[in-house]
Amino acid sequence: MGVLLPAVLRDWRGFFCHNRVMPERLAVFLDFQNVHLTGHGVYGDGLEPYRCVPHPSRIADIIAGRRRRSSEAVQIRVYRGRPDPNHQPVPAAANDAQASHWCRDPRVRVIRRQLSYRNWPNVPAQEKGIDVALAVDVIHLAYRREHDALVLFSSDTDLLPALEMVRNVGLGHIEVACWSGFKPLRFPTSNLPWCHFLNRQDWLKTIEDCKGRI
Repeated sequence: MGVLLPAVLRDWRGFFCHNRVMPERLAVFLDFQNVHLTGHGVYGDGLEPYRCVPHPSRIADIIAGRRRRSSEAVQIRVYRGRPDPNHQPVPAAANDAQASHWCRDPRVRVIRRQLSYRNWPNVPAQEKGIDVALAVDVIHLAYRREHDALVLFSSDTDLLPALEMVRNVGLGHIEVACWSGFKPLRFPTSNLPWCHFLNRQDWLKTIEDCKGRI
């Protein structure tokens, strides 16, 4: 028995250590135009937007690293419009190239919807349906209960009802993220959800210069 006891103790110590350090699983949702343009507006320093494009995986990993509990971004979902190559062939090619580049990380999924060209070119092309697609996916993933937390990076208040539903129905834990200096999404009369504020240094760590990539 004196020979077996140390081995048993080692097994139990390994069991408890394993469970103690098991990282929480995060799903990170990026309202990409909002993430890109708000960040560029604060930290772009006069560069063209395509010279400083945030990489979704880098953003998600920074958020995971800031949480108080050990965490890992296991799903990174990017929502953005796609230019029509018949109207805007160069931006469409850039958009496709970025999506392909980001999806080299198997955690990343890019959800795109065709831009609306109503009254174009007098009126710039507009995203349509992105907010709805993002809100539906937040609720869908919450119902699946495969993650310990869902984190939404956006300052768009149109997305708040989806977060409120997840909270009110008790489907899961919600957090948000935004660039420092912007007002985070908050439930009425509350300081919740918890917000991850990313700063200039985070911006510089995440961006890529996409000039000449096509």
